[in-house]
Amino acid sequence: MTDDPEDDHGPFGRPLFDDPSARALSRVGVVDVGSNSVRMVVFDGAARSPAYFYNEKIMCGLGKGLAETGMLNPEGRRRALAALKRFSLLAKGMGIDTLTVVATAAAREAKDGPAFQAEVLAQTGLKIWVVDGDEEARLSAQGVLLGWPEAKGIVCDIGGNSMELAKIGGGKVGKRVSTPLGPFRLLQVGDTAKKRAAHIDRILKDCQAELKSEGERIYLVGGSWRVIARLDMERRNYPLTVLHEYRMTPKSLMDTLDWIETSDLAVLRARTGTSPERMELVPLACEVMRELIKMLKPSEIDVSAYGIREGLLFEQMPDRLRARDPLIEAARMAEKISARMPGFGKKLYEFLEPLFVGASDERIRLTKAACLLHDTTWRAHPDYRAEACFDNATRANLGGLDHPGRVFLGLALLHRYKNSRAGSRLEPMFRLLSEDQLQEAEVLGKAMRFGAMFAVGDPARAGKLVWTPKKKLLELLLTEEGRGLFGEVAEARFAALAQALKAQAKLGNLV
Repeated sequence: MTDDPEDDHGPFGRPLFDDPSARALSRVGVVDVGSNSVRMVVFDGAARSPAYFYNEKIMCGLGKGLAETGMLNPEGRRRALAALKRFSLLAKGMGIDTLTVVATAAAREAKDGPAFQAEVLAQTGLKIWVVDGDEEARLSAQGVLLGWPEAKGIVCDIGGNSMELAKIGGGKVGKRVSTPLGPFRLLQVGDTAKKRAAHIDRILKDCQAELKSEGERIYLVGGSWRVIARLDMERRNYPLTVLHEYRMTPKSLMDTLDWIETSDLAVLRARTGTSPERMELVPLACEVMRELIKMLKPSEIDVSAYGIREGLLFEQMPDRLRARDPLIEAARMAEKISARMPGFGKKLYEFLEPLFVGASDERIRLTKAACLLHDTTWRAHPDYRAEACFDNATRANLGGLDHPGRVFLGLALLHRYKNSRAGSRLEPMFRLLSEDQLQEAEVLGKAMRFGAMFAVGDPARAGKLVWTPKKKLLELLLTEEGRGLFGEVAEARFAALAQALKAQAKLGNLV
């Protein structure tokens, strides 16, 4: 991205992860100067799964009209400069030493791009790192890998003036291509949808020849894609509005594209809270999506909330850090800063582990996450604590967690504080789980409800659980200390756990 020898550390000016074992990330600010929007994000918290400490976006339209004039949009340029001035001051107020500014298609293609960079540097002190299309594709793909370690398929990142495609798999980014298929560019291609479709098709055929993808999953990055996905949720009356890891079938998405085409965009915009500037580009993005589905024939289309900004963080991570589970890292950080007794979650999991012998890897990781998070909403009012737990799990910006996983985790945490879920306002979301999954979440929740209050320091010092599924027998072997701790409330919660397991409860002594 630069040939300046003084910038060996890249856009951050210094290594972000000096120690591969780092658990926490110092506050880091990144600005993405795109063709349509300029966004500042400040990351903080867990190194492998950073939280969004601050997030602000301005729809500047910097690349609007670029295909016609070859220049940045004058009004967009003025608004972008004002936004960057503000972001620079905000960063100083947050104590951020280096605010990294990365620019994509508009800045790299405009004749006055270098002049804009110089103006920004002179007025704000911010250096803009302009990346080419190949690098933009790579960074966006790495952003997907940050939140989706097992991702395999094609990342498709659409901006205002370009669209990048990249193959990912095995935690690595493979071949990538950059195309002029951003909505601003398509405004200059023909005056009918038929002409634009032929143009899009020709370009995608060249991409397909390079990527050789058919039937793979597509991961969508970019604001226009997110609006389309949000509209798909609206059409389907989907119970969650979290876009990250939202999954669509090609048929469902095609039905949504038809629905958008025949709907009043003003009405759709009002229903989803989409900005006018963003909604203006959606019909053209829909045309690209139609041809993309026809050409690549994906098995599934998924949404990634992570992109180029997160890709910059992933770029700096050593392999040891990349290999960690983002969900567990985020849960561990939440426990550290919010739980009454940080570190107890691991002990709780080890106490409950006999209940989950033979469970799938995915169920084990959700169980570990639940144990780490079980006490992080203790400050909430007791009447709302169960729902606060559920909301935290289902609506938090967590990586490595699909929507059924969110609901499973949320429901388990709900049952950590509440025996029954009947009549809950949250019931529409429960339909994302099967009856067996609902039962498993209840068992986990009631297990945590018992284990978390059975002993304060370490439940293993008080007793041991023995679960015999074939006999449907749940035993609690008590130590001398445990016999003193096993009071009426503990007895009632142990009985509730056994009932959830449809098992007989039995007490014994631990020799």
